[in-house]
Amino acid sequence: MNFIRKYYYGDIPEDKAGEMSEASKELTKTDWPLWEIFIRSKQGLDHKHAGSLHAADAQMAIENARDVYTRRMEGVSIWVVESRYIHASNPEEAGSLYEPANDKVYRHPTFYDLPDEVNHM
Repeated sequence: MNFIRKYYYGDIPEDKAGEMSEASKELTKTDWPLWEIFIRSKQGLDHKHAGSLHAADAQMAIENARDVYTRRMEGVSIWVVESRYIHASNPEEAGSLYEPANDKVYRHPTFYDLPDEVNHM
């Protein structure tokens, strides 16, 4: 039976302390997963996509994102998401995906008359 142990950031295998494992030697920067970076600015309440970078793990992605995308102290929060976990809708299927909302007129209050006192709606 093959037993595969997953190591996490900061783990050091007991039997090879101080040595680099064969798997680590074979792992190169081009093999690192791609991470999508989201930054929340000081002025904003939402995170905005800032870019992408390669990193070995989430902690490295956060540290690299800090260095690359918040050099001028413009961020207060960083989210990193491995790109393979992001799924998007197909633009060709937009009609069937968004079409059902058109028959729900109550979601589009364009037929209401607003009083003159309400100017900012």
